Amino acid sequence: MKIAMWSGPRNLSTAMMYAFGNRPDCAIWDEPFYAPYLATTGADHPMRDAILATHETDVAKVAARCAGPIPDGKKHFYMKHMPHHMLPHFPLDWAGDCVNIHLIRHPARVIASYGAKRDEMTLKDIGYPQQTALYDRIGGTVIDSADIRADPAGMLQKLCKTIGLDFDPAMLSWPAGPRKDDGIWAAHWYNAVHQSTGFAGAEGPLPDLDAAQQDLCRMAMPHYEKLAALKL
Repeated sequence: MKIAMWSGPRNLSTAMMYAFGNRPDCAIWDEPFYAPYLATTGADHPMRDAILATHETDVAKVAARCAGPIPDGKKHFYMKHMPHHMLPHFPLDWAGDCVNIHLIRHPARVIASYGAKRDEMTLKDIGYPQQTALYDRIGGTVIDSADIRADPAGMLQKLCKTIGLDFDPAMLSWPAGPRKDDGIWAAHWYNAVHQSTGFAGAEGPLPDLDAAQQDLCRMAMPHYEKLAALKL
């Protein structure tokens, strides 16, 4: 089985990648289209030069690998993708052979977390419009990160049943530290998950946002609410 997990940044996406990657039957791939996105757009992101130097920038080669055999002799292939990396002319036909899952999170939490790592952000940076557009195009299963954090075992069992994958309790914990499959950007973005050995507990109240962040949250909310109405 090939699994394409789609989410914006700061959405529990790395923890989910570690959960699936801790299965002995599952290969993982961390944001395959990030380097092609940076190379094509010229966007100024943290560690841009290192990303372009380390990862494949040819979008056709990346798409071919997504469409190709599952690597490492594994039974399943989990690909962590971000909708805003998929520019309009990037190939997407490979997703037709995947189980597509859309991981969502309340915009206020995403904005607060993203803002702690990057000074500037736009609605496009956090991916909400791109994710709803992608869902409209390819469909799939929707799951909310808050529900996973509140009940990791229950929600992962439910997700696995929905997509026709046997649940493995190994998904509930992992060793602390980085993974060999991490993108090089892990040094900037993954410090919290590298300190974890499993999913964090249920989230508390929504964070306080400044005026600009509140405006951004208001723009993102209709997209979040559209997908939240469809969640498991």
